[in-house]
Amino acid sequence: MKRLDGKVALISGTARGRGRAAAVRFAAEGALVVGGDLRHEEAVETQRLIAREGGIALTPGPLDVTDEDSVRAWVEEAADAFGGIDIVHADAGAARSGVTGSRPCEDFACAMRAGLESVRLTVRAAWPHLKRTRGCVLTVGCAAGPAGSLAGSRTAGAELTALTRRIAAEGAPYGIRAHCVGPRPSDRPDDVLHAAVLLASGGAAPITGANPVIAGGRSALPPGARS
Repeated sequence: MKRLDGKVALISGTARGRGRAAAVRFAAEGALVVGGDLRHEEAVETQRLIAREGGIALTPGPLDVTDEDSVRAWVEEAADAFGGIDIVHADAGAARSGVTGSRPCEDFACAMRAGLESVRLTVRAAWPHLKRTRGCVLTVGCAAGPAGSLAGSRTAGAELTALTRRIAAEGAPYGIRAHCVGPRPSDRPDDVLHAAVLLASGGAAPITGANPVIAGGRSALPPGARS
């Protein structure tokens, strides 16, 4: 049995990059994937890729993760199609690759704030469904911003972690779990996805509020040590 068999997973930013990779990996683990992106045709191509691999995916229409009405419609179409929602994979970086690039919000920290709002909107819309399924929220931060934005990157990462922990605290009475999964600049994409699948699976049911460091053990080494 696959680790996410029959679970309905909402995944934003599926047109390309790590959103597409997450959609393909979750489908391979048995999830029913509902993707979305402003780049709708590319997101549909991700759906086709999943279908060619024997998975099941749906891409209802163009998704603007910073628009409340667009997010609400996306969530409801997913619930109507598959009878509920078990996993929300809310990528704070998805807004940067979608709508925020067309707005006067060019620096990394500003774009991440827009991304944080997209996470809030998605989780808020999916909350009633997650309560019914005792579901899981996975947030995904940004690896790095443009040159000179390291401080903004750290601040935005801290804000995302704090938001995720608040979701975990508010969801605990309903059995809703929430985790913040990398990536950091040194993370390996396959390892990040492996951790995301593990945390979303039933095997991690007792765990919530996790923010794992996915660095192949490098974070445990003393400063200056080489792995």
